[in-house]
Amino acid sequence: MLSCLLLQGCIFVPRTTLVYDEDCQIEAREMVLEMQQVGAFVGCRGDGCAAILAGAGVVAAASAVVSGSIVIAGNIVYWFEKQGACHRLPEPEPDNRLPPAPPPPD
Repeated sequence: MLSCLLLQGCIFVPRTTLVYDEDCQIEAREMVLEMQQVGAFVGCRGDGCAAILAGAGVVAAASAVVSGSIVIAGNIVYWFEKQGACHRLPEPEPDNRLPPAPPPPD
């Protein structure tokens, strides 16, 4: 019952954000799961109140599952998109030259 009280009027929605990827030097899209409060139940009593709170808990859980699946699928698509647009700088080649020889002793 306490979890229903905490979830009352909340749903989860996917949101797309832009993040800068320094390695690829691009702005990439990323999806995150965001909680939104759509309302609060005030002044309910008895069995009707319990039914409303139980329904709100079911809706919140269902929105978390559906929206979470959308976020996972969206981030997979965005990952592939980022891989195609990535402009990584070539890594510098190692310096394989030998150090200078020490001067001859006097």
